[in-house]
Amino acid sequence: MSTVCTRSTTLTYTGDVTATQTVAAAQNLASPGVIELKNLASGANTITVPSGGAVPTAVTIVPPANNVATILLKALTGDTGVGLHPTDPTTLALANTVTSFVLTAGAAITGVRFIWS
Repeated sequence: MSTVCTRSTTLTYTGDVTATQTVAAAQNLASPGVIELKNLASGANTITVPSGGAVPTAVTIVPPANNVATILLKALTGDTGVGLHPTDPTTLALANTVTSFVLTAGAAITGVRFIWS
């Protein structure tokens, strides 16, 4: 039996602007429904997308709340990369052809959560 995942992002504004906006992603009828806890070593860490029938359309990366190390998202080890926030979650929508990506950590990071949806 497959796992269905419905993903959305909700933005809530208060102050000078008061509004709520929900942005829905396409429903994934074949989600792996997998949550992994990984430790990142200092330097390049290849993250492999779960496979085996289910195809994740997104991953949410949740660093530990006390993390101070830098995290760069890269397609390949040699890329310049994009800096991710050291503690805020990041959700990436994935093409179905993505099999891996690289997170380069400025220092070892224990307990990074990967939610595959």
